[in-house]
Amino acid sequence: MNNDPTPPRVLVVEDELVLAGVVVNYLLRAGFDARAVHEGSRAVSAVREWSPDVVVLDLGLPGLDGLEVCRQLRVFSDCYVIMLTARADEEDTLTGLSVGADDYMTKPFSVRELVARVRTQLRRPRGTTAGVSRTFGLLLVDPVARQVLLGDCAVELTPTEFDVLEALSARPSMAFSRRQLIDSVWGSHWVGDEHLVDVHIGNLRRKLGDSATDPRYVVTVRGHGYRMGQGS
Repeated sequence: MNNDPTPPRVLVVEDELVLAGVVVNYLLRAGFDARAVHEGSRAVSAVREWSPDVVVLDLGLPGLDGLEVCRQLRVFSDCYVIMLTARADEEDTLTGLSVGADDYMTKPFSVRELVARVRTQLRRPRGTTAGVSRTFGLLLVDPVARQVLLGDCAVELTPTEFDVLEALSARPSMAFSRRQLIDSVWGSHWVGDEHLVDVHIGNLRRKLGDSATDPRYVVTVRGHGYRMGQGS
């Protein structure tokens, strides 16, 4: 990676200056183009100006907190977001994922593990060689364009939401467990609360106008996980 003339960009948003410096230094040594900002409002403008590939985002920022930063980023950016929280509270994690974060880590964390998580995000394909569009009723999933249409309307998904839908739609007859979806989307080395899958499924259903009780597109397989519906 160090020989890449255009290394991936990683923006670290962390108000603890020493920690931010340590994370940036690790990322630089790993071959990334990394920089840090320490305020939420600065983070939003930095993403607009610099267009990072990955944002490492602390939730506990003063002023404009990490949740609001993530909400604002998702209006104009599809960068991967790895959120950091000093609180092991499940509600914080689920809220962060619900506003568009792709992954999370709880403080204290291993900086080496964080760098590995960044690499994992960047390895996730932005497209696929299996370039056949898939149709489920009014829903069309185009894996090459990374586009989703519902009727004539484009559905705006985060990268992770698209990857979950792409994995399900690629094998519509298969019932995926949470772990199988994690392996497909986040990678087999990902470690954390597998219920993050449920949060992304919930986001998908909301954006597709789907219902958990009577779903057309993403069906719950009780006691197992999820599969693609036929959209009828």
